[in-house]
Amino acid sequence: MNPSTTIDTAPRKTGLALTVVTTVFFMWGFVTVLNDILVPHLKALFELNYTQTMLIQFTFFSAYFLMSIPSSRILARVGYQKSIVLGLTVMGLGALIFYPAAAVKSYAIFLGALWVLASGITLLQVAANPYVSQLGDPSKASSRLNLAQAFNSLGTTIAPYLGGLLILSETAGRADASAVQLPYIGIAVTLFLLAFGVSRFHLPSLPDIEEGHGVLAGDSIWQHRHLVLGALAIFVYVGAEVSIGSFLVNYFTQPNIGGLTERAAAGYVSFYWGGAMVGRFIGSAVLRTTPPGKVLGGAAVIASALVWMSVATTGGVAMGSIIAVGLFNSVMFPTIFTLGIEQLGPLTGKGSGLLIMAIVGGAILPVLQGALADSIGIHTAFVMPAVCYLYIVYYGFIGSRVIASSASRARS
Repeated sequence: MNPSTTIDTAPRKTGLALTVVTTVFFMWGFVTVLNDILVPHLKALFELNYTQTMLIQFTFFSAYFLMSIPSSRILARVGYQKSIVLGLTVMGLGALIFYPAAAVKSYAIFLGALWVLASGITLLQVAANPYVSQLGDPSKASSRLNLAQAFNSLGTTIAPYLGGLLILSETAGRADASAVQLPYIGIAVTLFLLAFGVSRFHLPSLPDIEEGHGVLAGDSIWQHRHLVLGALAIFVYVGAEVSIGSFLVNYFTQPNIGGLTERAAAGYVSFYWGGAMVGRFIGSAVLRTTPPGKVLGGAAVIASALVWMSVATTGGVAMGSIIAVGLFNSVMFPTIFTLGIEQLGPLTGKGSGLLIMAIVGGAILPVLQGALADSIGIHTAFVMPAVCYLYIVYYGFIGSRVIASSASRARS
């Protein structure tokens, strides 16, 4: 092991670094899930159908696909800490654009603001996820990333409740464009302050996973089967999670499901994301003693069953079962991510970029579910995420096994 790595990642320093980076996880979770509140708000404001409304998620998550490779190149050039600072700054700029978007009441500018915001989050994801997973004992990587992601889920739990109070109207069908201005100005200021704080803190360096240190000749990320299959798992997982979250407010307002107002329904969305937070704290402990592949596969089996239950029922059972999916979603992203980058070494940054690119599933699959909702109804359209979880079952139990690349076998 590189001596400098041992010194830089001493327990006290790694603990402080993990605390600092965890605040970043909280903020991007908070900002991302506000999209679930923007969906019904902009749907009413611009009188959109479900397919048109899902352009919100398509625009937001397409940034992950388009900006992941540029982000991994930025990471290789400037390092983990500066990438995190830059990502927070770009997010702040995106949040500021909401003010003129609301002032001129332009759906296109709203979508542009979301794309800039998501571009900043993409850089954060590419840098922060592998940084946390490698910041300590490799055998505890899944547990550590689940813990950090638990605070991401704290942000996703709080955001729907606050967003519902500040943005959504008590009266169905009534929406005011200016309602988003003050909340997003506050978010921008917070992001700029956080960027400044992170820039002043010394994060430990991790030279063993920095690009250019010991890459095997002829090796590439595409030769690592568990990484490529993991990217597909991220694609369907994020697509399923975002599809469910995006439709919950409208789902709970259906007469045969909950018959709630949009503001009341937004409060229940917090339970969905709150389950993810609780599950990640539990998962962090469970993953210290249980193989991550088994935890992932088991959680996906239960998640799929719960979605099928919601599709097959109505009323409180349909509401409760779909909300409970959040609890089992909890461990999926961080566990898939750490399984995907396992044993990549200096290719970790590029592997991270590929996995974050796969978050584009959150752009594509919600639009597909929107089209299904328009054609067969919002209730039945939930069959799509139910099917997505079945692939994650396969990845957890089988596809995540590490098989050495041809370059690695040639070297050994």
